[in-house]
Amino acid sequence: KAMLEEMGSTYMMINGSDESGIDVLRTKIKNFASTVSLEGGRKFLIIDEADYLNPQSTQPALRGVIEEFHQNCGFILTCNYKNRIIPALHSRCKPIEFIIPNKQKPQLAKEFYERLVGILKQENIGFEQKALAEVINKHFPDWRRIIQEVQAYSHSGSVDAGILVDLERKNIKELLPLLKRKELNNVRRWIVDNMDNDPDRLFRNIYDIMFDSCELNSIPNLVVLLGEYQYKSAFVADQEINMFAFLTEIMVQVKFK
Repeated sequence: KAMLEEMGSTYMMINGSDESGIDVLRTKIKNFASTVSLEGGRKFLIIDEADYLNPQSTQPALRGVIEEFHQNCGFILTCNYKNRIIPALHSRCKPIEFIIPNKQKPQLAKEFYERLVGILKQENIGFEQKALAEVINKHFPDWRRIIQEVQAYSHSGSVDAGILVDLERKNIKELLPLLKRKELNNVRRWIVDNMDNDPDRLFRNIYDIMFDSCELNSIPNLVVLLGEYQYKSAFVADQEINMFAFLTEIMVQVKFK
């Protein structure tokens, strides 16, 4: 955005996780890409989190839109997981990866740790060094998320080992309304954000919190599904797919209070 604004280009930005359906492509994207810029020159469409666009419908259709309007409109796709972008789109885009070299990661984490310690001391908030280091290690290099999590927990007066348990339970509680409303895309996004947790611990936390959130006659289904997919997690090649299959079955078979 900053570069396009500096160039004085006309652009539009959409979020692929919020607007992932084919209707957005048929209306919003096509309407923008097909019209001429008032300033002259090419327009640009930024699709943030493009890896959340539906790979069966929206992504294949986007390929045709890029080919049809490429002279009038440039397309910039950002993503966290490039393997979720179909090959047809890969071949029509120039990939640019923003990667932190492995040799620089320890130094960056150390500098951020020192910065965070400085903030906590300035605010007179106590902290345990090990707990703070584990939070940074868990979410590195998502600095904004680290600050948000530490800030939220620090209201208790200090940052200690309890923050790790608190983070896990809070994340599960954020999942519950998504399952109730059957928000498939947001459930998938939740999985991506939480797959850095140990799968066994994740299943246990889901059990602890969901047990009291389900209708009584749905508890047997919940327990059976938990046991089945926790067992599978020891053998599957892709933990994310296994977790997505589990939560999809939860949405189908379990009724919530």
